[in-house]
Amino acid sequence: MGNVITGEKEFFKGIGQIQFEGLESDNPLAFRWYDENRVVAGKTLKDHFKFACSYWHSFNGTGADPFGGASHIFPWDEKTDVIERAKDKMDAAFEFITKMNLPYYCFHDVDLVDYGNDVVENERRLAAIVEYAKEKQAESGVKLLWATANLFSHRRYMNGASTNPDFHVLAHGAAQVKAALDATIALKGENYVFWGGREGYMSLLNTNMKREQEHLAGFLHAAKDYARANGFTGNFFIEPKPCEPTKHQYDYDAATVLGFLQKYDLLGDFKINLEVNHATLAGHTMQHEMQVAADAGLLGSLDANRGDYQNGWDTDQFPNNAGELTECMLVFLEAGGLKGGGVNFDAKIRRNSTDRADLFYAHIGGMDTFAHALIAADAILQKSDYKKVREDRYASFDSGKGKAYEEGKLTLQDLRDYAVENGEPATISGKQEYMENVINRYV
Repeated sequence: MGNVITGEKEFFKGIGQIQFEGLESDNPLAFRWYDENRVVAGKTLKDHFKFACSYWHSFNGTGADPFGGASHIFPWDEKTDVIERAKDKMDAAFEFITKMNLPYYCFHDVDLVDYGNDVVENERRLAAIVEYAKEKQAESGVKLLWATANLFSHRRYMNGASTNPDFHVLAHGAAQVKAALDATIALKGENYVFWGGREGYMSLLNTNMKREQEHLAGFLHAAKDYARANGFTGNFFIEPKPCEPTKHQYDYDAATVLGFLQKYDLLGDFKINLEVNHATLAGHTMQHEMQVAADAGLLGSLDANRGDYQNGWDTDQFPNNAGELTECMLVFLEAGGLKGGGVNFDAKIRRNSTDRADLFYAHIGGMDTFAHALIAADAILQKSDYKKVREDRYASFDSGKGKAYEEGKLTLQDLRDYAVENGEPATISGKQEYMENVINRYV
């Protein structure tokens, strides 16, 4: 366990550092599954997950929704001076992060310190709080998993940033990304994320889609080139989301992002950061999105959350379904884990969860659920016939004509002749229910 870091004021009084106590524990402020030193599939749980706290939801999210204002009133927001207020918030953040013993955090630029409309002043503010963050990281040992620029909240970005039809707006977006990259490099961030929340369109009637996507590609190349020239060696991630806030976003899902990266020659530097709630909005499961990314070698990082099956929008709730997550962890393990990223809790406590302890309960539950799921997935891969059932299902391609087909040696005529010679194929069960029972047996 690391050291708990507090500022002049302790914001989460009465809560010490969260410890692993095991399955017999009834302590709600303890881990039951997440033992960071437990080795699973050759790595510790800590190294598998690289858990990160999301600065925005945990320390900026007020509980407000379209039907009501803030229900979470933070004591770190009381000071009027912009930088001093930002320092209080960072004190609270690092107190929480170290009490949770989280090894990483991540942020948008405007999460760290309030921005105005003056580019130079915003850069000054960000640079000032980055210096404070350096001290906090050095004192605590907490690292920056990734950073990003918020190019979707300000009014100027109502029609996008890099895909905006107004070049002036695109230039403002570029200035903001430059400053965010400078902050990432200064804080030794391991990755940098692009989420195109408004990089899309509301109506094709007023949109030149081809031109906008070309501008997006050019923007990403410029950012990548700047970062590399200034010493950044980490990964760039693109996070897919199909819609919301726009009607259609260009980074629709993992397959769409893969095609975009291939088309615009970005595969060498970019990987994919996936989110459960975004997969759901795209009409997919998280397992599907992870498999698409893994098959392309682009499974970079994960945003850990979930939606509500009765709500058709992005509710960003903390993960708590071990069964569903076990299926994700099967993909995770068979892919060899994440390519540079980690598991970031892009999730927020509910509007009516107003106790300081609620933020701890949420993260404890999420981390325990991930640990439970990974342990179960490893047991499935090691002890059950899960892999054999899948291998047997494709056995006809492992020898003879099937193997020759996979090797590209058969013509269409050859395939026709095989069908004639061998008659009607046998009916072979897919054993779906059996496989579903395998999951439940180990969860």
